[in-house]
Amino acid sequence: MKGRLPDFIIGGAPRSGTTWLYHLLDKHPEIYMAKPVKPEPKFFLIDEIYKRGIEYYKETWFSNVDPNRIAGEKTTNYLESSVAAARIYRHLPRVKLVFILREPAQRAFSNYLWTKMNGLEKEDFATAIALETQRERTLPEKYRFSRPYSYFSRGLYADLLRPYFERFPREQIVCLRYEEIAGRPHELAAQLHRFLGVVERSEDVAGLGTINASEKVGAEIPADVYHELVRRYQEPNRKLAALLGPEFEIWTT
Repeated sequence: MKGRLPDFIIGGAPRSGTTWLYHLLDKHPEIYMAKPVKPEPKFFLIDEIYKRGIEYYKETWFSNVDPNRIAGEKTTNYLESSVAAARIYRHLPRVKLVFILREPAQRAFSNYLWTKMNGLEKEDFATAIALETQRERTLPEKYRFSRPYSYFSRGLYADLLRPYFERFPREQIVCLRYEEIAGRPHELAAQLHRFLGVVERSEDVAGLGTINASEKVGAEIPADVYHELVRRYQEPNRKLAALLGPEFEIWTT
């Protein structure tokens, strides 16, 4: 079999700009991104795919990589899987890990809109949040890994990141902010390029715009639900600040 293993992985979070990062890096002449962008590899996440073996992973997604380029893949749900963290470390202990995080209340609402857009959600947002724990317990097997109703829990970033921080050296992990895509995209691109060790190319930001959007024009999170989510996320965000340190700007409201 032919192929190689990736040098970096974009591992999440869902609805936080991972597809934007993919297309940004896919423009870079020193980088090869696993194709297609959809469906994602999910190799380390889904048991049935992982059982096919690491050689299958190499040949399926990295069979034609120029040896002069670094290689990467994107699987958005790796972040929420401690099993994936263990599997990645087993096969790729030196891999660089890229996570991009979004203000968690807005991320939850975007996730809700995505689920609704795909015909899986009939409830209003407040009801959907209230039903999350129950739905997670009774989730059909076909949704085991996509977890379409995991609105609140996917914003508990410190808990989700910890399995990775416990295994990988801190210098192999970068956590970016979704809000920089709109606010400071060139600085975000430069930070990521430096982390991956490639030439900085601010021009690659041009033309990306909004990718993989779920928000409808005018769709806004109900104010009362938003304020309640902000309250619930206060302690998780404090934990995240303690984990990532002052270089990561925690969201304020």
